[in-house]
Amino acid sequence: MADIFDNPMGLMGFEFIEFASPTPNTLEPIFQIMGFTKVAEHRSKDVHLYRQGGINLILNNEPHSLASYFAAEHGPSVCGMAFRVANAHKAYALALERGAQPVEIPTGPMELNLPAIKGIGGAPLYLIDRFGEGSSIYDIDFNWLPGVDRNPVGAGLKIIDHLTHNVYRGRMAYWAGFYEKLFNFREIRYFDIKGEYTGLTSKAMTAPDGMIRIPLNEESSKGAGQIEEFLMQFNGEGIQHVAFLTDDLVKTWDALKAIGMRFMTAPPDTYYQMLEGRVPGHGEPVEELRARGILLDGSTQAGDPRLLLQIFSQTLMGPVFFEFIQRKGDDGFGEGNFKALFESIERDQVQRGVLNPDASPV
Repeated sequence: MADIFDNPMGLMGFEFIEFASPTPNTLEPIFQIMGFTKVAEHRSKDVHLYRQGGINLILNNEPHSLASYFAAEHGPSVCGMAFRVANAHKAYALALERGAQPVEIPTGPMELNLPAIKGIGGAPLYLIDRFGEGSSIYDIDFNWLPGVDRNPVGAGLKIIDHLTHNVYRGRMAYWAGFYEKLFNFREIRYFDIKGEYTGLTSKAMTAPDGMIRIPLNEESSKGAGQIEEFLMQFNGEGIQHVAFLTDDLVKTWDALKAIGMRFMTAPPDTYYQMLEGRVPGHGEPVEELRARGILLDGSTQAGDPRLLLQIFSQTLMGPVFFEFIQRKGDDGFGEGNFKALFESIERDQVQRGVLNPDASPV
C-alpha cells in the first residue's frame, strides 16, 4: 500500500452532497430548517443548489434520473456525493484502474460531463475539479437566482465534517477496502459499542487530505439493532447521517431552533452531572449545554484540552438524520458519547416495539 499520507487522487474535501425524494416538495423544508438557502437552479433540469457557508447541497427532482430511481428504492435520502480532486480526468482514470465501477450520468447539450464511480448503495460518487469562483460546475450548469446571496451564512454551518455509511454485517471490510484501495483512506478510529441488548462496530476512515471522513457502521449482534433497523427502512446500505461543522455550536443551535430544527431527545441530567468526572477541567458552560442537549467529549490531559461538542437532529428523511458539531482540537467522533447515545436509542427502540429485549442478546 502507498504511504499513508500519499494523496494519489489529489483529494481536497467534499464538493457537494446530492439528495432526492420520491415525494415532491418534501426535502426543501428540511434544508430550510437547517439554515440553507436556494441560490441557483440548473439550466435544463429540475435540479437545485442550496448553500450555507462552504456547504453545497444538490436537490435533484429530475424525473427518470439516477437520483429518481435511487429515491424510488430508498426513499428520501442522500443519493450521491462528490469529492473535490486536483484533476478529475486523472482521478477518474486512476479509480477505474484500481477497480472502481464507472457510472454514466446523462447530460444535455452544453452541460458538463461529471465523472462518477459507483459508491455506497450504488449511489454515484462524483470527482469534481471545477470549484473555483466563477468557473465552478455551478457557474457552468446552473443559473444563479437574482438578488440572492451566493454564499449565505445561514445558521453558521461551515463545511461538511463527515458522513457515515451503514453497511450489512460482514461488509465493513469491503467498504474499508474500497476507500483504502481507490483513495488511500486510512482507519483512524475503531469502536466496538455494546448496549444493553445490541451492539455495533464502527470503523472511522479518513482521506489523506484530512478533510473527508467516513465512519462505517456495522451491526455486531444478531438482533434487530439500530444498524439493522436502518438497513431495513432504507432498503439497503447507505448514508445514515451527515455532520456539519460550526465554530460556535451554542449559537448555531439557537439559530437552528429558531427556524424549526427538531433535535434528538436530550440526554438525562445525570449525563451533565458526570461531565466533570469524564472530562475534568473542560471549562465549557455546562448549564448552556444542558439547556440545549449538547453533548461534550474529549480530553484535558496534560493541560492540553481537546474538546468536541455535538448534537443530532431527529430522523428527518426516512431513517436519515443530521449532526451538528464543533471541534476544539479534537478530531474524533464523540466516542465518549457513543455508549450513552447508543443505549438511549435502544430504549427508544424498545418503547416503539422494534427491539425485543428478550430476543436480542449481544
